[in-house]
Amino acid sequence: MIGKVAGRIDYIAEDHALIDVKGIGYLVYCSERTLRSLPRAGEAVALYTDLLVREDNLQLFGFTSLVEKEWYRLLLTVQGVGAKASLAMLSALGPDGVSRAIALGDWGAVKAAKGIGPKTAQRVVMELKDKAPAIMALGAGPAPDMGQDDDVLEDIAPVSAPVAQVGGAAQSEALSALSNLGYAPSEAASAIAQAQENGGGEDTAALIRQALRLLAPKG
Repeated sequence: MIGKVAGRIDYIAEDHALIDVKGIGYLVYCSERTLRSLPRAGEAVALYTDLLVREDNLQLFGFTSLVEKEWYRLLLTVQGVGAKASLAMLSALGPDGVSRAIALGDWGAVKAAKGIGPKTAQRVVMELKDKAPAIMALGAGPAPDMGQDDDVLEDIAPVSAPVAQVGGAAQSEALSALSNLGYAPSEAASAIAQAQENGGGEDTAALIRQALRLLAPKG
């Protein structure tokens, strides 16, 4: 299994990029968002990858973060969702948008992706809602070492979008806090996603307060 590719961008096409690793070119398929985030031809890059094996074809898919990669893999577990549909959802919403839409049960947002019908969107939300908290929490982990590897790149210093973001850390800490208070993971994730939609943002304490207000009994 090829889990990471680090090298130099040879070219970027409509749905893939060619990455040169010491003279070997890896054709890596990516979401539109990921392709837009890549550096220019000739510059260094490092991507997490997932290899799709078929009887007559091998395809390598690339991701700038573990959150994006894990959503891609989870989306593939839903009936009727293949690699193309999974990338379409990530292209339309991005990994954080997919997290929010599924945590909130917002299948309408999922349906906005190219080629995704209402039945498939509803199935995605229904089957993956309970798995959203664990994926959302990945965003707060330490950024992986995607730097120089003497055996692969010699003097190349690959760059990639960092996994850890301030908002991701706040989101994960809020999830942990609400879980410690006894809220179910899916319930906590939904409240946090809604709080972020309402502008809860990057501060952990503010995010927890807003989520608790949303979780408070009405009436």
